Amino acid sequence: MSKLIDIFRRTPEIFSIYWMLFRITVPVTILAEVASRLGLIEWMAPVFSPVMNLVGLPPELGLAWLTAMIVGMWGAVPLLFSLVDISTLSIADVTIFSVLMLFAHGLPIEQKIIQQAGPGMTITTMLRIAGALGYGFILHHLFTATGWLSAPVDPVWIPLSGATTWSDFFLGLGEAMIWMFVILVGLFWVLEIMKLIGLMDFLMRALSPMLRLAGIKGEAGELTAIGLFLGISYGAGFLVKEARSGRVSPRQVFLSCAFMGFAHSVIEDTILVLALGADIYTVLVGRVIFAVIATGIIALLLRSVSDTTFLATLYRQKA
Repeated sequence: MSKLIDIFRRTPEIFSIYWMLFRITVPVTILAEVASRLGLIEWMAPVFSPVMNLVGLPPELGLAWLTAMIVGMWGAVPLLFSLVDISTLSIADVTIFSVLMLFAHGLPIEQKIIQQAGPGMTITTMLRIAGALGYGFILHHLFTATGWLSAPVDPVWIPLSGATTWSDFFLGLGEAMIWMFVILVGLFWVLEIMKLIGLMDFLMRALSPMLRLAGIKGEAGELTAIGLFLGISYGAGFLVKEARSGRVSPRQVFLSCAFMGFAHSVIEDTILVLALGADIYTVLVGRVIFAVIATGIIALLLRSVSDTTFLATLYRQKA
């Protein structure tokens, strides 16, 4: 009983995490919506058209991916079947586009949160975009060589785009922020109870071999697991607190954020792209395997980087 009372007393700690997320999420979301409504995203899209050729996708989808990177996946999915005729898309096409979105979406918000934990915003953003293109490039050549997933796509859900009023936008934003607070409080209690009954130790023992391959150890592994299942907003949100307390080393924070950039929110985001017709093995299993290998390579490369260089170029200590 005393341990439960202790958890209850520490619950207000969530307010500091929530306030940090609120200050980032609300203004960035509003700015992204303004940019979208003014046509700035569409104006910048042609720059990304040549990039689509690297992964074998129609150049028109450059606009959709740019929208995903700036606004988020929910802002991009209506464009998928409105920019390109659905009859011309294969399962492979939708799967590759889904991969691009899964790796790099909502960057202004998510990367700002990651920056609060310490890793440089520029390098982690570049890693996510490079990871998206790297994995997409591999898949494009694999699908082309084997003919795998070449059948026409048959989505369960075809999202329809539709203009919403500003009142609808702010209502949705308000609901999202309320749910974020509810989830944060619930997550805090669930994690503490899982630790109390030993379930967290069991899950971490199950995940630790995979995370060790990625160079992630100790408490950083627990926080990485949160991001893996629930998303960067929650995983990195808790990581900010641990990084500032000094309980997780800067290098482990960096690797954890790199891994979460490659693979996060594997439940919600995966369900979304599966509804669009993506292949589950590619967007779930393959994505996690890629994240482990890519983060492991980054961990090896960091061994040759001195602490002075690492802290000066890749990481910023937070007060």
